[in-house]
Amino acid sequence: MAEDYVIRVKTSPQEVDAAAWDALLQTQSNPSPFMRHAYLAALHSSGSANAKTGWKPHFFTLYQGDALVAGCAIYEKAHSYGEYVFDWAWANAYAQHGLPYYPKAVGAVPFTPVPGARLMARTPEARAALLQAVLQWCEQSGMSSLHLLFVDDADATACAHAGLMLRHTVQFHWTNTDPGYSDFDAFLMSLSQEKRKKIRQERRKVTDAGVTFRWSLGPDITQTDWDFFYRCYERTYLEHGNAPYLNRDFFQRMADTMPDHWLLFVAEREGQAIATSLIALDAYSTRATHQNAAGDWVAPCFAQVKEEPAQRAGDTEQSTVPPSLPSSKVAYGRYWGALERVDCLHFEACYYQPLQWCIEHGYQRFEGGAQGEHKMARALLPIKTTSAHWLAHPAFADAVARFLEREGEGIAGYLDNLEGRSPFRKSTKEI
Repeated sequence: MAEDYVIRVKTSPQEVDAAAWDALLQTQSNPSPFMRHAYLAALHSSGSANAKTGWKPHFFTLYQGDALVAGCAIYEKAHSYGEYVFDWAWANAYAQHGLPYYPKAVGAVPFTPVPGARLMARTPEARAALLQAVLQWCEQSGMSSLHLLFVDDADATACAHAGLMLRHTVQFHWTNTDPGYSDFDAFLMSLSQEKRKKIRQERRKVTDAGVTFRWSLGPDITQTDWDFFYRCYERTYLEHGNAPYLNRDFFQRMADTMPDHWLLFVAEREGQAIATSLIALDAYSTRATHQNAAGDWVAPCFAQVKEEPAQRAGDTEQSTVPPSLPSSKVAYGRYWGALERVDCLHFEACYYQPLQWCIEHGYQRFEGGAQGEHKMARALLPIKTTSAHWLAHPAFADAVARFLEREGEGIAGYLDNLEGRSPFRKSTKEI
């Protein structure tokens, strides 16, 4: 019953029990590393996302007795930067009518457009109670609106039942087909001749320019590599006229508190590093599991994982994942930067090297981040993502509802159009 719940709202992740938060996260269907306590705490402790930068945190926790049964991170926003679900037109409409759109409330991972659980809960009832507590707080605090971004299916269902408006956008994800590609060439052979030829040409341009790659996983990423990565990352932002959202201290905290979740690619030419891409790995992906002689499921050390990639289909001793663990392993394309311009280097660093690594290490999915229709040519296919929205002003809520209905029809048509442009070959005649 709702009266059994106790709601506690904290203004800092440090006030939330980290072990309880992470244990709750692991009960979700999509426990991405970006909702881990350490990740959220690093955003705030580093000063990348806090009240001064327009992200004032409110961590909602729902307890039943001594047990944390639901929780979410809500931010009081003074702007719409770093969200990747764009509502600038809504803010402008408010301004044109002399109404304040800010502050608004946003349930999201700052600067991280990765779908996943936002209303973490152990039961649908706890999720519904958590959402009602957030909505009540928004009304009492004078928020113009609430926006839950890149939610998972359970969140979307709860939001729809509560009367929130759903909005859809498109991302591009790569999937390793069952039983998995044996190598990168096998992946290429699944593509149409045109796309296969294009990828080979692009990779050849990088190779002919004398560029080679090395990768480091987890604790093997050195301090020098982290420093070089940030130099590239910062420079690329500045070249586009913007300061980077994330500062060097944030990445240092990632190296200190979440090293197992990061994979770094470094491009080198003539012995000098010239570019990097940083990939995030999901909660179970950095430790391959196997059964020992006693039949127990164990996880080898990092060095073993790096030296012994996941078994491929057809190998005589294939490891399997125990039923109690997620069967899929996910990699997330996150950040990149370069000090030199080399034709097609971005494609190689951000797509081809990560995809080749995913194939060799038994990963089932690579999420390429927000936007980017060009990703389809690299075999990242369109998927629909969902956000949920509540507006306090009835007339604006009605107007937004009509807008979302029209936009939704456009998104559906866009997806239909993209699906007709699949990069994969349709028959063996295309080989």
